[in-house]
Amino acid sequence: MPANTIASVHCIPMRLPFHHWSQPPLFAGRPRNKLDSALVRLETQDGTVAWGESYCVEPRALQAVFETLIAPLACGRQADDESLLPGMQRALHNLGRSGPVVHALAGLDIALWDLRAKRAGLPLHALLGGKRRDQVRVYASLLQYYADESLLAQVTDRALAEGYTEIKLHERTAPALAAVRRTTGPGVPIMVDTNCAWLPHEAQAAIAAMLPHAPFWIEEPVWPPEDGEALAALRQRCPVPLAVGENAASALALRRMAEQATVQYLQPSVIKLGLTAALDIASACAATGVVCAPQVAFFGPGFLASLHLIAAQQAEVSLERLYVELAHVPYARTVPIEHGWLQVPDAPGLGADPEPALAEGRYAN
Repeated sequence: MPANTIASVHCIPMRLPFHHWSQPPLFAGRPRNKLDSALVRLETQDGTVAWGESYCVEPRALQAVFETLIAPLACGRQADDESLLPGMQRALHNLGRSGPVVHALAGLDIALWDLRAKRAGLPLHALLGGKRRDQVRVYASLLQYYADESLLAQVTDRALAEGYTEIKLHERTAPALAAVRRTTGPGVPIMVDTNCAWLPHEAQAAIAAMLPHAPFWIEEPVWPPEDGEALAALRQRCPVPLAVGENAASALALRRMAEQATVQYLQPSVIKLGLTAALDIASACAATGVVCAPQVAFFGPGFLASLHLIAAQQAEVSLERLYVELAHVPYARTVPIEHGWLQVPDAPGLGADPEPALAEGRYAN
């Protein structure tokens, strides 16, 4: 059997306990004290191991997808077969164009890129067009504090003291933004992610209330998030840049937004759409003047894949980092954040493999 034959594909949940210096935030209506994604471990016949990452809301569901759908279709195939992933996408399309199956395929896609770069003996950014920058700025992305101005000020102070020079909020009110602006002073970019807080007719007034506090962009301002017509209309009326993409239903929807310049920033998530799709969206953005700013809410191979994409793409943007205290910090030694910056790794593939604690499933439950 050829050396590049896929021998196994496994899903390893990565449920990292965290603390964000407050009571656990709510996620899907329940308190959240772990940040969940899943490692994807791919091994070829000759023993080469590559890694990907999938978005993972429910580990049991994602593991079942890998065991019953992804692994049977991938194992025995040649990893460098360009028809592999497109064929799997078409074979599984009737199970949903978004959600766990698509997220599983995204993780497999990242692993295939890692494998391809490792076999070539090159860093991933070399396969994405070449490195344009040696380091990438990282912004501190705060979880939701429900407009608690005191907590927002404390956590912002903490992030600034660690060297972060850009902040993102997951808040929905002008007073919350004002509290952070008082803490940072002028000149510090503050992004505001509302997580699809407003219906289209509500968004303009809510954003107008934030204008005195100089938001850098407003992220996911409307529900539903793929309403391109509403977003385009809001862009015309709103003096602040808009950013969308994390919750896009499909890569095609994001590409259309790039081609039509619906918003100023597009944010593909590699652990939801895959690196291939994100690269395609970045290329479409480069042709239109829209800025591709990959969304990175988790900490595994998808984080590194996004780093390589940003290092290689034309537009210079900062990389998102959820600002929390983790029980285990992936890549803390191999690709550390230092004073708000990341050095782009030049080792083959993604530049680092998950630590044994993660690869062995210590944080799977």
